[in-house]
Amino acid sequence: MFNLFNQPYPAANPPMQELRKAAVIGVFVGLFLLVFQPFGLNLWETPNKVLKIVGFGVVTFVVTAINFIVWPRLFPQPFGEEAWTVGREILFVLVNILLIAIANRLYLAELLGPSEESGLNWLNMILVTFLIGIFPVTGLVLLNYIRQLKKYSQSAANLPVHSLASETLPSANTLVTDPTESANIVITLVADNEKNKLVMPIESLIYVESSDNYCTVVHLKNGQPAKPLLRSSLGRLEKQIAQPHIVRCHRSYVVNLNRVERVTGNAQGYKLHLMGGQFQIPVARQYNETLIAELKTL
Repeated sequence: MFNLFNQPYPAANPPMQELRKAAVIGVFVGLFLLVFQPFGLNLWETPNKVLKIVGFGVVTFVVTAINFIVWPRLFPQPFGEEAWTVGREILFVLVNILLIAIANRLYLAELLGPSEESGLNWLNMILVTFLIGIFPVTGLVLLNYIRQLKKYSQSAANLPVHSLASETLPSANTLVTDPTESANIVITLVADNEKNKLVMPIESLIYVESSDNYCTVVHLKNGQPAKPLLRSSLGRLEKQIAQPHIVRCHRSYVVNLNRVERVTGNAQGYKLHLMGGQFQIPVARQYNETLIAELKTL
């Protein structure tokens, strides 16, 4: 069970998807409180009671939107997909629930005024919010993990990438004789200063990884992986390569699909395995369709 909490889990989704998630949670909380009126809300005598109860859902929506959209983009490193797990997702959701409880209690105290008697003190408000939210959100995280794991694992297993393994791939030191093959193509990657250059046959390129203002160009040299650095953006180098089957698969990676030996999947998406599994390159969800279509043409 504890091993499940350490499994990879998708990190932040696109803003509109997170906004829809926040809206669903807000509507759920508002409707639940309005329909069932638990913990003394049914005895709450106050003008505009319906609107005030719906206000809890609005507060829930705002808090959730801030937590799931703003913070991951202001502080991307702690929310990076490389370290994001099922356990972290559940913990983050529980923190979100706690903040919702506090915000709703402040809403009750400040907007409705201290004279309003609702029967809900600070402890009861937190308890109400947790009871409403903890089980469905934890269940949704686990169900989404299972759904995503099944989706990507099955899809990866059906990809015909086994045909791209070493038996069909020319080695880095052997150029194929067919002039139409990419082995005769030489690429030149030029750094931002227009002075530092890296020249190589296209088939020796494995992948390019971006890190801050630099890119690591991983390629085969004398049969072994070399990792020289170039000061350049990944997009700039991608344009300089501009060859078939050399594609962007992630905001930080451009990969040579001719070097992909195996594709696996987990809840976060696909992983491309290269050089006997020595390198594992993630595939961002936004590149899934185009990359998989490209793989199937090889």
